Amino acid sequence: MGYVLVGIGCLVLGAAIMWLIRRPRRPRIDDTPPALLDPPEPVVPDGVSEVLGVLRSSAVVVGPHDQVLRSTAQARALGLVRGTRVVVPDLLDLVHEVRQNGQIVSVDLELSRGHGAPVQYLSVRTAPLADDLIVILAEDRSDARRVEEIRRDFVANVSHELKTPIGAVALLAEAVEQAADDPEAVVRFAGRMQQESQRLGELVKQVIELSRLQADDPLVMPQEVALDQVLASAVDSCRVDAESRQVSMTIAGESDLRVNGDAVQLATAIRNLVQNAVSYSDPGARVTVGARVRHDGEDEVIDVAVSDNGIGIPQSEFARIFERFYRVDYARSRDRGGTGLGLAIVKHIAAAHGGQVNVWSRPGHGSTFTIRLPSIGETERADVPPVAGELSEPQQVAGPDGEVLSVGRQSAQKAAGEAVDKHGQEARK
Repeated sequence: MGYVLVGIGCLVLGAAIMWLIRRPRRPRIDDTPPALLDPPEPVVPDGVSEVLGVLRSSAVVVGPHDQVLRSTAQARALGLVRGTRVVVPDLLDLVHEVRQNGQIVSVDLELSRGHGAPVQYLSVRTAPLADDLIVILAEDRSDARRVEEIRRDFVANVSHELKTPIGAVALLAEAVEQAADDPEAVVRFAGRMQQESQRLGELVKQVIELSRLQADDPLVMPQEVALDQVLASAVDSCRVDAESRQVSMTIAGESDLRVNGDAVQLATAIRNLVQNAVSYSDPGARVTVGARVRHDGEDEVIDVAVSDNGIGIPQSEFARIFERFYRVDYARSRDRGGTGLGLAIVKHIAAAHGGQVNVWSRPGHGSTFTIRLPSIGETERADVPPVAGELSEPQQVAGPDGEVLSVGRQSAQKAAGEAVDKHGQEARK
């Protein structure tokens, strides 16, 4: 009887174990407090990503925990974000302000990029989106700010440059009035008044010329231009001044070269270079003007070089000599009637013709300014009559250190080409 009861007990226990194993399990209830669960990933509202894709401004969408959810390539290029972080503290301050007040905030920011780097000027607009998201729109206004600074400096410089000769004329007029009974003094003061009037007229003319060159299309009707006539015209206009300073001038290099452009503008650019070479050379110096065909890759170009063995320019000044009103030697420039606009005009004329201007110089040895222009090409050139009198006589051509490279017309052409070659290469270095 006892064995029977033990057997029945074992059967009941086994059945209970099998039922526990096979019974369906109810889902486990997670009793973790909600605050300890990971928050759901914020969702950027529909359409925001599409809008950001067509914006030209830098754009960033920031989540509730200041994490970056979306950013445009412009924002990353400006260095506003890195990975999922906004790395500009001022922008984070704006995000916090907008999140707290719920109002759109617009400010202008100046961002420093470290020692020696230019300051960036940003126009920033920060606005709230749904679900505690914030959008940042930033527009880089650095170029516009620099243009405005250049314009402001230009106006200030023009005012200063105009004030000097006008003031001088007023003082001289007063001196003439007081010296009415002294004919010699009247003649002397009248000559000074004429000089100041000429300087004033030249300044106004160059300001007008520079303003016209900075228009949208300074080359309204480009034509085929024979460089022989342009070089001759530029040299001829400076001949009287060169003779008065005892500076000799030479035209050499290759002939029959043509470019597309404006003959008057090109003559102005070359005349400015020749005038500078004459003005910054001592008595007995030589100025050489030459043109030569070169090949820049597959393109044929023409280098027009103006060389002198004058006082030269320090290399530290190269970056600024093409700025408006900038003078390496202010006293010498004003003494010789310079306005500080000549090289700026040269730069703009070269750019308008699809070219560029380079400089080689060494203090005490002289300078070479080279205007590189696109060539029309050998197959498109027409016959150009020789320039009478300019290359018919034997000539001496000055090298970069003032040495005589060659004598005679054919040799002078070759030597000027060598000077153009050497100076152009050194300028590019």
